[in-house]
Amino acid sequence: MNYRWDWAVFYDISADGTSTYLQNMFAGMGWTIATAIVSTILALAIGVVVGLMRVSQSRSIRALGAAYVEVFRDIPLLVQMFVWFFVVPELLPNAIGTWIKGLTYGPFITAALSLGLYAAARVAEQTRAAIQALPNGQLMAALALGLKRSTAFHTVILPQALRIIVPPLTSEIVNIVKNTSLGMTIGMMELTARAREMQESSFHTFEAFLAATAGYLAINLVIISVMRLSERRLGKSKKPAPIAILNQEVLS
Repeated sequence: MNYRWDWAVFYDISADGTSTYLQNMFAGMGWTIATAIVSTILALAIGVVVGLMRVSQSRSIRALGAAYVEVFRDIPLLVQMFVWFFVVPELLPNAIGTWIKGLTYGPFITAALSLGLYAAARVAEQTRAAIQALPNGQLMAALALGLKRSTAFHTVILPQALRIIVPPLTSEIVNIVKNTSLGMTIGMMELTARAREMQESSFHTFEAFLAATAGYLAINLVIISVMRLSERRLGKSKKPAPIAILNQEVLS
């Protein structure tokens, strides 16, 4: 059986009757990017905090951090999306649940939230590993100079740890972009959903999914390029280490 390629199909009017398949693909790409951005921000904000909890002196705080990591890391992301989208609104008071289910951008909010919480568990472990990879003398020297533990982490430990996690963080952001495709299962019209919609209505399967492939590849190549540039700039930084800066300030 010979497949008949037709790239001009992208300029045909889609099933909704208001836009072309190409316009829909770009719209889906926009939702993919928006979801990835929101999820990445959530993952970084929550992940760094949980990572700090994992190295806390308090046993109870460490346990809370470990519990978060195990819960969100061990449950499949697809299951988490279904729980947030279908189950959680039913567990809330009726008025609140009805309001949540009626949100115009409910699928987008749910996908970004669940993906951000899931990725945060992985970022937390990366942050913990980076902090523990630093020499113990860094923290001890900061404390010896009179800094509080919280200040020492903020000014000395975290800046160095964040520099270490840039490479694994690049892979994590790329995974976030790819995992946005699961938003299709709860009704979010992102890139994969638009490709499937085009395939079902035009029967041009190869063109639709090759376009989606190119879209994901383009997004992730931009991310990798930006992160590599950031990594090179951090690696070429001529600034003295944080402890050296603190020593200079104390001695001056």
